[in-house]
Amino acid sequence: MEGKDCDRDITDLLQKDTSKGFRLLVERYSRKLYWHIRRLVILHEDADDALQNTFMNAWKNLGSFRHESSLYTWLYAIATNEALAILNRRNKNGTASLDDLAGILARSVEGSTWFDGDEAQRKLQNAILKLPEKQRVVFNLRYYDEMPYEDMSKVLNTSVGALKASYHHAVKKIEEYLQTL
Repeated sequence: MEGKDCDRDITDLLQKDTSKGFRLLVERYSRKLYWHIRRLVILHEDADDALQNTFMNAWKNLGSFRHESSLYTWLYAIATNEALAILNRRNKNGTASLDDLAGILARSVEGSTWFDGDEAQRKLQNAILKLPEKQRVVFNLRYYDEMPYEDMSKVLNTSVGALKASYHHAVKKIEEYLQTL
């Protein structure tokens, strides 16, 4: 979790020296955002594109950032939207169904040079890829990023109750998938 003091420091710097503040923002958040995006889109090239688009959108919209949420939740919202846009484009451009797409992504996990996990991690990744898109996003934010439901609510513009239900259903589906192996 990123500290509120760090957010405040970056926000203050953005107001004094936009260029320097933005460099600090990119430095501070690029790694976490990259891996958040990567877990959603799987492919490195897509994650790179989405991350670049995230920071370009953040740069363009710095003036509209209202400080009602933290910088990190604002950036996660942009990054999540960019990742989902890539998945939607990928689905629209191809003839593959969502199930076919999950299969393609699962096979890419197995053959990917970035994935160096053990068998249990590979099985978990394949189970996560079987989840519906919303549950996958919620599961990743909660499980990997350890994001509190209140922050997820701001990122995904969804109620805390709906997020808890989505996470619960995702965990149950993952458990069921893993038990069938």
